[in-house]
Amino acid sequence: MSNSSSITEFLLLSFADTQQLQLLHFCLFLATYLAALLGNSLIITTIAWHHHLHTPMYFFLLNLALLDLGTISTTVPKSLGNSLWHSRTISYTGCVLQLFFFAFIISAEYFLLTIMAYDRYVAICRPLHYGTLLGSRACAHMAAATWACGFLSALLHTANTFSLPLCQGNAVHQFFCEIPQILKLSCSTAYLREVWLIVVSVCLVFGCFVFIVVSYVQIFRAVLRMPSQQGRHKAFATCLPHMVVVSLFVSTVTFSHLKPHSISSPTLDLVLAVLYSVVPPAVNPLIYSLRNQELKAALSKLLPGCFQKQ
Repeated sequence: MSNSSSITEFLLLSFADTQQLQLLHFCLFLATYLAALLGNSLIITTIAWHHHLHTPMYFFLLNLALLDLGTISTTVPKSLGNSLWHSRTISYTGCVLQLFFFAFIISAEYFLLTIMAYDRYVAICRPLHYGTLLGSRACAHMAAATWACGFLSALLHTANTFSLPLCQGNAVHQFFCEIPQILKLSCSTAYLREVWLIVVSVCLVFGCFVFIVVSYVQIFRAVLRMPSQQGRHKAFATCLPHMVVVSLFVSTVTFSHLKPHSISSPTLDLVLAVLYSVVPPAVNPLIYSLRNQELKAALSKLLPGCFQKQ
């Protein structure tokens, strides 16, 4: 049995045992990482470059792209390096930093998705008050609050997690350091110090989820009452991508952390972690650009011939 004072490194979960499968994992993750970098960088550049996209909806989308870059850059590069060099290790400090930044970015992204639901609610249900409720200063304050709340949440969870004595070894059953896996290494009763933070976090997450659901119920009621078919189509085009992103994010994270122990396994945990930490940053730019004609038109000016107006 070891404790946290004697641990100098952790052993991450390997995707495969053979060199060929490790190489396959490296190629797949590298392709996904490059796609995420390219897609999110294009979103950021397009919104920053075109002044007609300097609106609240695209301002929040730019923040989402920044967070997606942070999410995938926190976990994937270390996994790529371990696969390339046939290693499983991550230093104690590296694990602390990885856990902190991942918790920070994931928390901030969830808060941002909640604000984006509010943005769509105001735009569709209260359009006459849109400029007042979502002015440039209000948007800046909401974005800053999102990042600040994510930072504070990650700081508290990281400090509490690594203050626990780790007496179950140093093997992390995941390809990156995350709170649930580190808690499994703690002593049987010591982890109770983290429970109060988890309870508060669950209540906050549930509150945000209820807010998103209520916002979209109101949005759909307003959209269905629109007399113009073109107006309904435009409203759905701006809301559906956000709904898809929220659904993918919430469903995979929730199932990963609340699934029954009877169906829990390292392989399933690994697949779910990929679905909420690697896949969304790569597909979010595609989801938003496919349905958004204004964004597609702006992208076509940066990449002539790659996008066609429909």
